[in-house]
Amino acid sequence: MFEKFSVPSDLIPSDPRFGCGPSLVPVEHLQNLAATGASYMGTSHRQGTVKNVVREIQEGLRAYFGLPSGYEVVLGNGGATMLWDMIGLGLVEKSSLHFTCGEFSEKWYKAHKLIPWLSTKQISVEYGHGIEMHEEEGFDFICTTLNETSTGVQNTRVPVMKNAQTLVAMDATSGAGQIKAAVQNVDLYYFSPQKVFASEGGLYVAFMSPKAIERAQRLALDKTRFVPESFKWQHAIEFGRGHQTYNTPSLATLFLLNEQIKRLNKLGQDAVVAQAQRKAAMLYGWAESKPYLSTYVKDIAHRSTAVATIDVDEKFKVDDITKILRKQNVAIDIDGYRKLGRNQLRIALFHNIRHDDLDKLISIISLIIESA
Repeated sequence: MFEKFSVPSDLIPSDPRFGCGPSLVPVEHLQNLAATGASYMGTSHRQGTVKNVVREIQEGLRAYFGLPSGYEVVLGNGGATMLWDMIGLGLVEKSSLHFTCGEFSEKWYKAHKLIPWLSTKQISVEYGHGIEMHEEEGFDFICTTLNETSTGVQNTRVPVMKNAQTLVAMDATSGAGQIKAAVQNVDLYYFSPQKVFASEGGLYVAFMSPKAIERAQRLALDKTRFVPESFKWQHAIEFGRGHQTYNTPSLATLFLLNEQIKRLNKLGQDAVVAQAQRKAAMLYGWAESKPYLSTYVKDIAHRSTAVATIDVDEKFKVDDITKILRKQNVAIDIDGYRKLGRNQLRIALFHNIRHDDLDKLISIISLIIESA
């Protein structure tokens, strides 16, 4: 249908990367990494050169998020997917309650369900809907997801727990940095840096409250649990205090993460959040203005300001649209999440994606469909 379509030169974005992760890494950051020459890459992560970068990451995140006193910033290898197992093995005492609204929040629940000594419960909603977390008796650990990457749903409400022994964990992977939540009410706030923080995958960053640290240290003494050495929270905490990771990290990932933290801190979180909200308003307004488009997430309060999901009339196949845009290197990785099986666009609103480039993208898509 769209084989002969050619994107007008005045509409070509400055960067074609609109995907939901790995995300757009500024070329400037790559140039800064290359400029380190032989002084950083290929050096020991136990020495000052790398430890200073980790220290900057920790201090930069503490400043950006305004972390409460006593919270610690811990980094480790494996990413959020590995962290689900690590959390279940070393932070859940007996039972975890999971609020799920998409593929990734459900995977977290399934990871805990496989641990034989844990009791788990799932409270779910239909995909495309938000979910409000709450406290329930009988659970010492509550799991919520800030931004469900698969569906473009955000859940920002984090109430204070009545039971002071209950820990709250939030998977903030694709929302951390530009979707605000009450971090002071969260005991384990974690994310991978390949989204808003414009780095590579394979690393996790976790903010741990004093309660979470105490729980981790206490459960580490339970000899009836087998926990692999690389999954032990006491190692992550100990090495984090020394501005290190327990095992060898990707130095490029750390460097790029630090570059993005410095970029975000120049503006401050409020300004970054406001920019994301303006981009989201533009995308969703466009979807609501076109008869062949519709917003997948109907509840405005739960529409993500990091990942926009937009349904397209079945007459216009999204696969064909994305193929022609990729072929012309105009827009890549804007396909809908594969397991949803919808004729859908999924477009990142991450900080490094320019407002004017998103404006050009929606003009291009409109032009493709309306000229069909």
